[in-house]
This record gives sequence, C-alpha cells and structure tokens, in this order.
Amino acid sequence: MSTTTATAPLTTADAEALVAAAGRAAEAAGVTVSVTVLDAGGHPLTFRRDDRAVLISGETSTRKAYTALQLNAPTADLVDAVQPGAPFHTLPTALDRPLLFIAGGVPVRRDGRLIGAIGVGGGAPEQDHVFATAAVEALV
Repeated sequence: MSTTTATAPLTTADAEALVAAAGRAAEAAGVTVSVTVLDAGGHPLTFRRDDRAVLISGETSTRKAYTALQLNAPTADLVDAVQPGAPFHTLPTALDRPLLFIAGGVPVRRDGRLIGAIGVGGGAPEQDHVFATAAVEALV
C-alpha cells in the first residue's frame, strides 16, 4: 500500500493574491504591468491588464506564464537554453503555443508540486522577474 499526500490546487483566491502581490511590487517600483496566473492545466485563473501598460504586455504576461508552466522553471533561467546550439533552441516551434524566453514567468509550487504559473509583463524583464518572484514568495 502506498501513501501519497494530496496537494491543494491553485485556487482563484490564490491567483487573485498572486496578481495583487505582483501589482503591489510593481507599483512600489513605479512600474505598470500586466499579470496572468494559470492553473496547472494552463488555464487562465485571473488576469490584470493595466491600460497604462504597453499594449502587448497582456500577451507577454500570458506567454511568460505558459512558458514557466510548460518547462517548470522560471523563464529567467531558460534564456541561455534557447540560443542556437543550446538544449531548447527548437522547442518554441515544437509546441502548440508560442513560448517566451525572457524573465517574468515563474512556476507556482505547493508542497514541491507544480500547481500553476504567474507571468508579469510591462517592465524590464529583470523587473518582471522580481515582481513575479515576490508574488510567489508572498503566497507561500
């Protein structure tokens, strides 16, 4: 007989808390961002788009979240892996949705298991990564 511990899924309340935390971190830095949170199946749970953000920031935040979810890694850690000759350089064309390999997408884990992802777009990639990471850390 094996025993397993169930991991609670990412809830809408969790997703809203992630968006709020990323928004607060961005506002504290004086940056306007869009934020997307996906569940473990890649379905959007919540989304924030600020009309003051760059128009494409909403699509960018979604693609960052999707990339972090699909590869179970922060997008900031994947940049070098998609350069020509690197391990993932053909991956973006092998999947149904386009991926985005710039910082700002972070997986969300609970009890060590992947339960979703957050993507932040609108600031510099390094800033977006900080905002997404701060949101995930605030959720734990």
